Amino acid sequence: MAAKKYTGQCHCGKVKFEATLSLDSVMACNCSICSMRGTLFTFITDKEFTLLAGKGETSEYLFNKKHIHHTFCKTCGILPYGYGKGKDGGLMYAVNARCLNGVDPLKLAVTYYDGKSL
Repeated sequence: MAAKKYTGQCHCGKVKFEATLSLDSVMACNCSICSMRGTLFTFITDKEFTLLAGKGETSEYLFNKKHIHHTFCKTCGILPYGYGKGKDGGLMYAVNARCLNGVDPLKLAVTYYDGKSL
């Protein structure tokens, strides 16, 4: 599947973004935070992500090695995206496919990642 431009948001709509990505496969991780939240991530570079609204409406949670900024809406608590440094050292975003407008997450191919073992 070719990359396509999507819009997404948190539950209350205060945080909105645009992302160009492919939904060939999304990742479900079994680490403590991902398994509790049920996020389905797809990863993109900073050039493929634009925050449209909500810059002051988010808060971040860092844990373990503090590499990933788990960004969530201060009002509704939903995590529409996170960010951190990719393997190449550049900024990358982890977009929660469950927050993409017009996407049925139950129809996505899921790759499972064993984050619990790290």
